[in-house]
Amino acid sequence: MTNFRLPEPELLKTILKPLLEDFQYWLGRSRNLLETETISFLTPEEQSHLLERVKQAQQEVSAAQMLFNATDGQVGIETASMIPWHQLIAECWQVSMRWRTEQSRSL
Repeated sequence: MTNFRLPEPELLKTILKPLLEDFQYWLGRSRNLLETETISFLTPEEQSHLLERVKQAQQEVSAAQMLFNATDGQVGIETASMIPWHQLIAECWQVSMRWRTEQSRSL
């Protein structure tokens, strides 16, 4: 039988709290871009769908933060739960980089 040891609360606070804050930051930037700009290489439906996915991820991260804070850092988050957030942020980074490149070319 394997002896599983739960992460120490201080370790969780040191790693997980700033990670969740980073997720919120990058999702917020992505949301702002998608709400305020027309992304020419995305159809309106694609842009709307991406924006909805960002909003959903923001809600999920907020729920995780609330749970984490309500338990004073006693509750962790499965890595598998965070992978989709990371993938979405990476997708948004790609959109943002391409959008900025196209904006700089039009100057």
